[in-house]
Amino acid sequence: MKYQSQKVAYWFFALSMLLLALQLIYGFIMGFAHMGYDVLHDFIPFNTARAVHTNLLVVWLLSGFMGAAYYIIPEEAQHELVSVKLAYIQLITLALVGVVAIVGFHFNYWEGRKFLEIPRPLDYLVVVNVLTFLGIIIATLYKGKQRTTTSLVLTMGLLFAALLYLPGMIWFDNQTMDSFFRWWVVHLWVEGVWELIMGGILAFLLIKITGVDREVIEKWLYVIVGLTFISGILGTGHHYYYIGAGKVWLIVGGVFSALEPLAFLAMALFTVSMYRKGEKKHPNKMALNWTLGTAIVSFVGAGLLGLAHTLPSVNMYTHGTLVTAMHGHLAFWGAYAMIVFAIIVYAMPNMTGRKFYDSNRGQLAFWLSNIGMVGMTVAFGVAGVAQVYMERIMGLEFGVVQDEIKVHFLILVLCATMFTVGIALFMYEFIKYGRPTDEALEIEQ
Repeated sequence: MKYQSQKVAYWFFALSMLLLALQLIYGFIMGFAHMGYDVLHDFIPFNTARAVHTNLLVVWLLSGFMGAAYYIIPEEAQHELVSVKLAYIQLITLALVGVVAIVGFHFNYWEGRKFLEIPRPLDYLVVVNVLTFLGIIIATLYKGKQRTTTSLVLTMGLLFAALLYLPGMIWFDNQTMDSFFRWWVVHLWVEGVWELIMGGILAFLLIKITGVDREVIEKWLYVIVGLTFISGILGTGHHYYYIGAGKVWLIVGGVFSALEPLAFLAMALFTVSMYRKGEKKHPNKMALNWTLGTAIVSFVGAGLLGLAHTLPSVNMYTHGTLVTAMHGHLAFWGAYAMIVFAIIVYAMPNMTGRKFYDSNRGQLAFWLSNIGMVGMTVAFGVAGVAQVYMERIMGLEFGVVQDEIKVHFLILVLCATMFTVGIALFMYEFIKYGRPTDEALEIEQ
């Protein structure tokens, strides 16, 4: 750790771990409900559990991205954060917004718009919070001694993420118009600007871990940014057909969505190539595992599985089924959750000075969580294909089909248990490191 203000990142990572634990709990509630054991329905209906599960995902990932930025930007800019106190205030307000939203869902305090359930008053608080965060980051870059492509791509991704949140706050009486702009947030976040954030963090980690020249790695960033925008923006259109927009969007969206794997393939090839060229033997092999895992798993989950059901001829059957859940779970895990885990594993030894690099628990956490997630993905996929055939080809009613595919959710819950054990081991390692110390400033990276 080179700058004292980098310690702020620890508390954002801690919030991420707490919210992730809650997300897993609500995931199990939904899994058991799908199996017919919806014993908590009177207190936590399925729609409430789903809203909590998906919104917790967004908040803990954003908290992780913010923590990553607070760790990376001072080092890249060669300057302390301009206001540590303001960063802590921003953390507290972020946590409060999340808590109020989640509690509110249980009392029907929400907008009812899928993936954007957060009540409107809290939307304004989110805007203030994110503007505060961006103000700290941009001011630090402005006062810094250097500006790197890595820091600029990361900041650009965070800035665009803030801007693309605004269309979801516009009120429309027309359902089609409302859904049209809602997808600007829901899709362009995860398949557009979040990929820039991922690319920025990925580049930083590769520079630090592999020792490959910065100019070589940052040239790849331009390729990734270009592919992301070309495929991500028009690829959003594959949702439009189903909200009442023109038929042309089914074709345009499907074709450009099919190009999205190219961005992730570029990331995967880029990461493996940089690793092989690396002359530096960094002792933190677990950080390298999570970094390489991000590139590979995101290519499979977000790229290949996305391609598998976004082509128009296939998407006509699979849209809105458990096939989407198959793609979504592995995509979010590989592209975003794993990159947050990677920066945490890299940063914790540097912030605390405790070099618990390659413990057996850390290795077990990596493999159990990844194997468990792959098992969940397969279970979702098999259940989704069965659902498509019975519901949309045979014409069986939705409830009948859900009853027929219960067995797949038994497999899903078993795999989710393996995944959760891996995450619990990761959290144990995080807690074991303890809090950051000023003594760690003397540690060379």
